[in-house]
Amino acid sequence: MGDPGAAGLRSVLIARDWRSAQSFLGSVTDPDDRAFYVNVCGSVEGVQDWIDEWIAAEPDSTLPLLVKGAHGIKWAWEARGAAVAEMTSEQQFREFHRRLKVAEDCLDEVVERDPDDVAAWSFLVVSARGRQVGREETLRRFHAATSRHPGHVHTHSQMLQWLCAKWFGSEEEMFAFARRAVTDSPPGSPLGRLVAEAHLEKWLSLDRGEDEEYMARPDVRAELRAAADHSVRHPAYRRRPGWPEDHNLFACAFVLAGDHVAARERFEALGDLVTERPWSYLGDPGRVCARMRQVALRHA
Repeated sequence: MGDPGAAGLRSVLIARDWRSAQSFLGSVTDPDDRAFYVNVCGSVEGVQDWIDEWIAAEPDSTLPLLVKGAHGIKWAWEARGAAVAEMTSEQQFREFHRRLKVAEDCLDEVVERDPDDVAAWSFLVVSARGRQVGREETLRRFHAATSRHPGHVHTHSQMLQWLCAKWFGSEEEMFAFARRAVTDSPPGSPLGRLVAEAHLEKWLSLDRGEDEEYMARPDVRAELRAAADHSVRHPAYRRRPGWPEDHNLFACAFVLAGDHVAARERFEALGDLVTERPWSYLGDPGRVCARMRQVALRHA
């Protein structure tokens, strides 16, 4: 995402230099920034092969456990694969649940030892979907994170996923959650992206043709614009680590809604910083984003 800190962190983790990773992560105090960088740790391949060395070397620190937990969640989903349940083998599911259990055990230990670790609570919201821990427990984890940092972006985005109809919620719950979070957030908050995420989830759930009609509805366009005005287009909005995903989400939603002027603004803001989400819904992120950008520029 064009973040020098993230690039450096990836490099030291690939080199298995946990001391440098520890030094960098220890300097990050903002809860949103910390969740972003811990998420970066989760995306580095091979961490599971050596993370226990870090844990053994720093038994009094919860940081390596946090990294192992966050990485373990992504590692678990790799084992499961992206196919629907009917196309996923029993062996894949067994390995998925095994890895996820290890990840949750690490995160549980972190919050037991340090209840104020917002990132650990946030990643427990992610694992809640795979572990199917139930609504009450998932909400407990969500509130544990947001009571300590009310506008935590990663936690809200993951809770919205849990509330999708394809997981354990409904369309009504998903939209109510997104709208309430935006209404309760201060001007300039990145939480406006939740509205774009909700409309994209709705779009994904519809059949071809119906999805285009839905996104082109005047009320959908108006709500997307209002959410952008409250967040990424507001003067108080600040670019923090991970900010390109905010703009990519809005750019995609605006293009699909046929609001090419608003889409062009987001493309200009994000430059060449293409993120996997949400373009991967449509294919290769880079190619899809480039094609959508041309559509927006041609029609704006």
